[in-house]
Amino acid sequence: MKSKYLLPLFLLIQIILLKILRFFPEFIERFYSNGLYSKISHFSRIVLGRIPFSVGDCIYSILIIFLIRWIWKTRKTWKLQWKDNLLKALSVLSIFYFFFHLLWAFNYYREPLFEKMKIQREYTDAELLAFTKKLIVKTNEIQFQINKNDSTKIVFPYSQEQAFQMNLKGYENLAKEHPYFKYEIISVKKSLFSLPLTYMGFGGYLNPFTNEAQVNDLLPMYNFPLTSCHEMAHQMGFASESECNFIGVLSSVKNDNLYYQYSGYSFALRYCLGIWQAKDEKIFKQLKKTVHVGILKNYQESQDFWKQYDTFIDKGFHVFYDNFLKTNNQKDGMEGYSKFVDLMVNYYKTREL
Repeated sequence: MKSKYLLPLFLLIQIILLKILRFFPEFIERFYSNGLYSKISHFSRIVLGRIPFSVGDCIYSILIIFLIRWIWKTRKTWKLQWKDNLLKALSVLSIFYFFFHLLWAFNYYREPLFEKMKIQREYTDAELLAFTKKLIVKTNEIQFQINKNDSTKIVFPYSQEQAFQMNLKGYENLAKEHPYFKYEIISVKKSLFSLPLTYMGFGGYLNPFTNEAQVNDLLPMYNFPLTSCHEMAHQMGFASESECNFIGVLSSVKNDNLYYQYSGYSFALRYCLGIWQAKDEKIFKQLKKTVHVGILKNYQESQDFWKQYDTFIDKGFHVFYDNFLKTNNQKDGMEGYSKFVDLMVNYYKTREL
C-alpha cells in the first residue's frame, strides 16, 4: 500500500474505534479520564499555566495562516490533482483527529456525571416549580445583600485576572464534598479570539491541544465567574456542556464571595425561567413578577450584549457546533446546555440552596 493512503485509512480506523468506545464508558472513566488524561492535563497546565497569554490561540493563528496559504497555493491544481490534494488534506485531518482525542476528547465517552454522582435525571413540573421558587428567593436574597436595594443591577467589582484566581476557592470548597472536582494549577486565559467568539455566540472554549481554558473577555462581567468556572470544568475532563454548566454553577455558589454566588444562582435561574417561558407562559409571568428588578436588569444587560453581535455567523456556528456535539457522543447537541437543570433540580432535592 502506498504511504499516502496510510493516514487517511488511519482516520477511518479511528472513526470506527470511537463508535465502539461509546459502549465502554467505565473503561474510559478509569483508564483515560482518571488515568492518562489527568497526567496530560496536569503537565500541560504546569508548562503553560504561568504564561500570561493564550499559547493555544497563537498556535491556531499560525495554523490558519498555513491553511490559507495551502489553499491559495493549490487553488489551480484541484482539477488535475484533486485526489492527491484530498489525500493530503485527509492525512492532516487524521493527525489532528488523533491528537484531539488523545489529549482531551476521549472524555466525550466517559461515564455520565449523573451516574457518577447518583443523581436522577427526571423531574416533574411540580419539582421544577418548587426549585425555581427557591432559586428566586435565594438569588433575590444575594442581590439585596450586595446592593442593599432590589432595583439596581449587580456590577462585578473585580478584574478578570482577579476572577480567574478567585475561581479556585469555589472549586476548593466544592472538592471538600466531591473530591473528583479537585482543581489544581490554574491555566485560564482571556481568549485572543474574543471578538470572533462573540460573533459566533460563545462565552469561551477549551483548547484541547494545550489544555488552556479560554474565556471571552468581552462578556458582561456579572456572568464572568460562571463562564470561567464552566471552562475550567472542561479542563478537568468533563466534556458534556450540561455537566460543565452544572459544575460551573456548583463551583460558583460554593464560593465564599457573594458576587460569585450571584453569578451561579442567577445563571441557573435564567435557565429555569426560560424553561417555564417555553412550557407555560402564565406560570412564567407569575414567577417573573417575584424576581427582583435588579436581576432582570442583569438579564437585559446580557441580552443587549448578545443582540448587538447577532448575525447569520452565530446561527451558522451554532448549527455546526450542534452537529459537532452530536457526532461526539452528545446526543442533545446544543440543547445539552439547558439539560443541566435536570441535575440541579435533583441535586438540590436533598440539599439547601
